[in-house]
Amino acid sequence: MFNEFKKEIDLGGRKLTLETGKIARQADGAVLVTYGETKVLCTAVSAKQARTDIDFFPLTVNYQEKTFAAGKIPGGFFKREARPSEKETLTSRLIDRPIRPLFHHNFKNETQVICTVLAHDLENDPDMVAMIGTSAALTISGIPFLGPIGGCRVGYIDDEYVLNPAVDDVADSELNLVVAGTGEGVLMVESEASELSEEVMLGAVMFGHQANQQIINTVVDLAQTCAKEPWDIPETPAKVGEVAERVTELVEADLRAAYGEAEKATRQDKIAAVKSKVLEAFGEDEEATDIMVGGAFKSVEKDIVRRDILKTGQRIDGRDTKTVRPIVAEVGTLPRAHGSALFTRGETQALVVATLGTGQDEQIIDGLDGDYREHFLLHYNFPPYSVGEAGRMFGPGRREIGHGKLAWRAIRPTMPDKEDFPYTIRVVSEVTESNGSSSMATVCGTSLSMMDAGVPLKSPVAGIAMGLIKEDDGVAVLSDILGDEDHLGDMDFKVAGTDKGVTALQMDIKITSITEDIMKIALAQAREGRLHILGEMANALDTARDDVSENAPRITVINVPTDKIREIIGPGGKMIREICEVSGAKIDIDDDGSVKVAAVDEQASEIAIKMIKDITAEPEVGVIYSGKVVKTVDFGAFVNFMGARDGLVHISELRPERVEKTTDIVDVGDEVKVKLIGIDNRGKVKLSMRAVDQSTGEDISS
Repeated sequence: MFNEFKKEIDLGGRKLTLETGKIARQADGAVLVTYGETKVLCTAVSAKQARTDIDFFPLTVNYQEKTFAAGKIPGGFFKREARPSEKETLTSRLIDRPIRPLFHHNFKNETQVICTVLAHDLENDPDMVAMIGTSAALTISGIPFLGPIGGCRVGYIDDEYVLNPAVDDVADSELNLVVAGTGEGVLMVESEASELSEEVMLGAVMFGHQANQQIINTVVDLAQTCAKEPWDIPETPAKVGEVAERVTELVEADLRAAYGEAEKATRQDKIAAVKSKVLEAFGEDEEATDIMVGGAFKSVEKDIVRRDILKTGQRIDGRDTKTVRPIVAEVGTLPRAHGSALFTRGETQALVVATLGTGQDEQIIDGLDGDYREHFLLHYNFPPYSVGEAGRMFGPGRREIGHGKLAWRAIRPTMPDKEDFPYTIRVVSEVTESNGSSSMATVCGTSLSMMDAGVPLKSPVAGIAMGLIKEDDGVAVLSDILGDEDHLGDMDFKVAGTDKGVTALQMDIKITSITEDIMKIALAQAREGRLHILGEMANALDTARDDVSENAPRITVINVPTDKIREIIGPGGKMIREICEVSGAKIDIDDDGSVKVAAVDEQASEIAIKMIKDITAEPEVGVIYSGKVVKTVDFGAFVNFMGARDGLVHISELRPERVEKTTDIVDVGDEVKVKLIGIDNRGKVKLSMRAVDQSTGEDISS
């Protein structure tokens, strides 16, 4: 009934299986990938008609995790999967980035890749499985995809590279690096590292690239047995060449003059004027579509910018290939914020604000591999005014989530241990200007704002974006790229780290691949730029402030016996609510007996700590306590003297002289001083008032 095809290999000590022909047979390409016991179904479908109204390739990648894959039911009211999680969004981007450059440039058919996690063994992360499945599904589909690609994760444990480390092993690794590429070279890198050297990072990339060759060969073997007939590629209309020649004649001189303007706004105004001129010139030519003219115009732009850089070594704004734009770094920008920084590099600017909270502010994340709490949050916002545009405001898109996560990865390796700095930290980066890498400006601003907030980072962190121009044998690596250089160049290579080493690396290639030699040059040049930026940042602040802001909560950690936790919380949380209400402090209690008391007001913290200690302290015979009468009986009075602990003052211990009636001496609510004179074998406490001078609190029992 089914024409099934299967290929199996051993990859990193586990079996990788590619299967097709049984599930999702109406898709152009569908492959079920199994790695360990993790299964992902990957499908690829393209519309049969091309879009003629666009000048870009309409590709969408959707990675989705079904909770049944891990034997779970979704939380929330509706009990079904809702909008994509951050992990799903980031993985969709991760898959999109290496495959997008590999579609034929004339192919404009709407294309969608869907990767569905069907089973998760809690050991093998589905993201790499999905990338491999996407490569296989596209390769067998007949869609004009110039792959296949391979993708893998590389760890670095005990000075050894590890291929596709298990989920639990990633936590012990100094490196979490994803690398994807073709047989010729690397296309995409995404990583987080513990201040590793450029040599170790490059070695990891090449280690992953070599491992990917086995995956690529397996996909090729599968395609040789079951690939569909390749689609016809639309030929470039002859009119396109004619339009290109005429556009070049019309605009080359004016466009070259426009690109001689160093300031972005002036340059864009002049470029827009030139574009309007050329569109007007073709206004009566019905065969020359706006897309044809726009494509030709972009080609001239690209040729001018790229050729001049390769020929002269001088860039749009007059810099050479290694110079970083002028940097201005400021801290303490917002007076009421716990920490803030304004980082400006040329025409790129980020206002970054750090806020300190308590354990109650931690984010609870519901993932396939279980719930966990995150105490470091970084949110990146890119409003339209940052590029001089008016636009609709929505929630964060894929780009915002991806840029924020890159900055988060760059900073996290330098974060203090939670035990040493028990705060929840939220950083928000508002990009207020953009012409170049705003994600790397966010890294720099985040480092400064956190140090301004008193977060004891192990080292300051800076980031820089590198670019590439490659034409035949001509190669130029560019430090601190402009927006136009990113748009018209061949590579976006972002490196973040400290003066000791790299903490994050992200690379995207627009050409088919780049070589190890080019990456080596880019890493070395990026290190020079990073150290320069760190030096400029140090002019504002070179280390964390000695203490947190006066506007931030002060967290004091005390330890109590674990068997006392129940007493602090009280029945139904009554006691801990009372402590918070009376003191005004926030309290978090861990299972190990760590109690975190947070309050902006030091007095509030002291009140809360005293109340907790009163609850957890053990009463001592011979010690004098202040208490309150909570009950009177014929034979004496019960006094609450230590937290929730009560003791009996027998009627004979109320006064030195004989007392006829308890209420002649005390009533409920009276504040009294008592001496603990005994604890019987049943734990009942005996107190004395007559042994204490009620006015001075002195012991008069002797």
